[in-house]
Parts: sequence; structure tokens; C-alpha cells
Amino acid sequence: MSQGSSAAPPTEAVQATLLVVEDDPTINQAVTDRLVAEGFRVVQAFDGPGAVQAHSEHTPDLVVLDLMLPGFDGLEVCRRIQAERPVPVLMLTARADETDLLVGLGVGADDYVTKPFRMREVVARIRALLRRVDRARDLVGGQVGQLTVDDVVVDRASRRVTVAGSEVHLTPLEFDLLLALAAEPGAVRGRDDLMQEVWGWADARGTRTLDSHVKALRSKIGADRVRTVHGVGYALEVSQRQDPR
Repeated sequence: MSQGSSAAPPTEAVQATLLVVEDDPTINQAVTDRLVAEGFRVVQAFDGPGAVQAHSEHTPDLVVLDLMLPGFDGLEVCRRIQAERPVPVLMLTARADETDLLVGLGVGADDYVTKPFRMREVVARIRALLRRVDRARDLVGGQVGQLTVDDVVVDRASRRVTVAGSEVHLTPLEFDLLLALAAEPGAVRGRDDLMQEVWGWADARGTRTLDSHVKALRSKIGADRVRTVHGVGYALEVSQRQDPR
């Protein structure tokens, strides 16, 4: 298929529109064929500029995005599409070191799969991310108001966060992670519990994803605000600092 083309499933029961961005035609087509067989409508792109254009034209529900692309790389694609219209992003990468991963998460990627990958894992991650989006919509519709922990304010309706009166821009997953921790300030939330609540699945292979998102969250709200309980999970700290006045 040509750049920006799309494929639909053999039935009319289309679950969601996915944008697959991968410069290797063989991998792109293999991923597309499997996702179409799973019931998704798929739009294909093969380079950075084509990915941004396809995102604008087709408004996908989720993007499967390769890190290394011609034109400009997946990180730049992620920056541009998230600035235009926030969308869940599953990053495909052959480089699994933490620096690359954290950079990807920092520009708005929600999860990642390292090559070589199993298609059933890609499908499972996609379905989990789409379920998370549905849960977030339900939360906005069913719960309003703010959660306040010390000087951290989490507004559930607007999905905005302020720290000491200044707004902090979080990715959708960072917000959901902070919301899960802020709902029980000071309490230790287990890894599996957080993975299930925020990502929609609990899997030991996902712990690095959780750790990376915690690290990114700390960089934005303050490293001392999220406490690690080794072997258990994380907690949002309730500060004991005294008012300097």
C-alpha cells in the first residue's frame, strides 16, 4: 500500500482506527494485516512527514509508531501529533535503554514494545491502551472535583495538575498515574495494582514501563513527592514540611 493508505477489516464491526507508522514495508504490512484481522481499521505511513499528515487526515484512535524513521524520527512525530491532538501512542523500538525510553515517554508516548516483538503482545498493548482511554472518559463523566495533596492539585474534570500554584503539563498516562496515587495519599500502591488501574493490564514485563513513568512524573512534580517502596510499589508522599512563616 502507498503511504497514508488504509485497510479495513472484512466485517463492518470496526473497533477503532489505528495509524501504523513503520518504514520497513514488510513489518508495516505484517502489523497491518494482523490488526485488520483483529477488527481494526488501519492507516499506514512509512516516514515522519507521512505520519503527521496521516494523523491530521484520519484522526486515529491510537498510533503504533516506530522510533527510527526517515524524514524525522518517531520522537519528533510524537511531539508534533500530541501538540495537534492528543492520542495514545505505542512506540516500537529496537533500542531499549532507559534514556531512549524516557525521552519517548516525555514527548507523549504511552507504552513501548521492543523489537523483535510478538504480534499478540502488540495487540494486547493496543487493546489495553484503548481501554484506558475509555476508562478516562468514564471518569471525567462520573467523577468531578479535585484531589489535593499538600500543594499538588489534581483536577479530574479538566485533567490539569498544579504544583505550588503553577500548572504542570503531564502526558495522559502520567496524569492517570498521579491520579491513582493521589486517590490514596501516603498509601503504598503495589506495582501490579498500578499497572492494572493505569494501563489495564498487570504483567511483570511492564514494570519497566511503570518505573519509567514514575521517573518522568518525578521530574515534573518533584522527585521527593513519589516514594519508592522497594519490592512493593510507590506512594505519593504527604509532606511534613513546616510553613516557613
